[in-house]
Amino acid sequence: MTPLQKKKVLYISHEFHPYNIETEMAEALNGLAVLSNKEGYEVRCIMPRFGTINERRHKLHEVVRLSGINIHVDREDYPLIIKVASLPNARLQMYFMDNEDMFKRKQVFHDEDEKFFEDNAERMIFFCKSAIETVKKFGWPPDIIYIHGWMGSLIPALIKHQFKNEPVFAESHIIFSATKEMTNESLGDRFAEMLANSTQLKAKAIEPYKGGTNTDLYKGGAKNADVVYFSHPDVEAAVTKSVKATKSKKVLKFNPEVDDLATILDLYSELVPDEEEEE
Repeated sequence: MTPLQKKKVLYISHEFHPYNIETEMAEALNGLAVLSNKEGYEVRCIMPRFGTINERRHKLHEVVRLSGINIHVDREDYPLIIKVASLPNARLQMYFMDNEDMFKRKQVFHDEDEKFFEDNAERMIFFCKSAIETVKKFGWPPDIIYIHGWMGSLIPALIKHQFKNEPVFAESHIIFSATKEMTNESLGDRFAEMLANSTQLKAKAIEPYKGGTNTDLYKGGAKNADVVYFSHPDVEAAVTKSVKATKSKKVLKFNPEVDDLATILDLYSELVPDEEEEE
């Protein structure tokens, strides 16, 4: 009998317990990754290496063989440093996208005066492109890519358009998770121009994102995903109304009366059914 290969699940988010906690989803994502691992999936996770993360406490170390990629953002190239740690209490890897200009500061998205960083657009683009380049460098084709939140919302468009012929993503099913509004800020008037300068996306693919608001980013992520999961009951109405279930797109809504982690695992089985062993 030929043994079955483990199905691969990749989680991408800017928040993940215990490293960065912005909402209750940070703990939910931790639980989902751990449960996926226990259920036999091969799991990897990707997040930014914010300066608020204590590298010594969490035992981060650089993966030299993966580092050395330059990420082009707007008009500049930024070196990508990839670091890794084992998720506490689980035998799975958390990969951190790092760059001194992007993430060394000791705040996440706002400065000491609660002002939204002026370069959050660049940081968002850098993170999304870094995550894709890291998976390519792995040579590790994920069956399922679960993306949570606004900071990773560009990834579905990049995979569906710019990297549509990339073999590592050929069989990937993309789940985009939209939660309640993460920020009232915008990524700026130049966001669409930055996307054009930083990616190979055409104007039509950039269009949903161009305003750079929370609503725009969620709409863009949802438009390009195979499954949209509204992971909180208070997701903006403008986002929920813009997403319709079709033959090629499934829509799930948070249900407090059921075990959502089990629901997501059932979804994985539906998207990637088990194959029969070969004699």
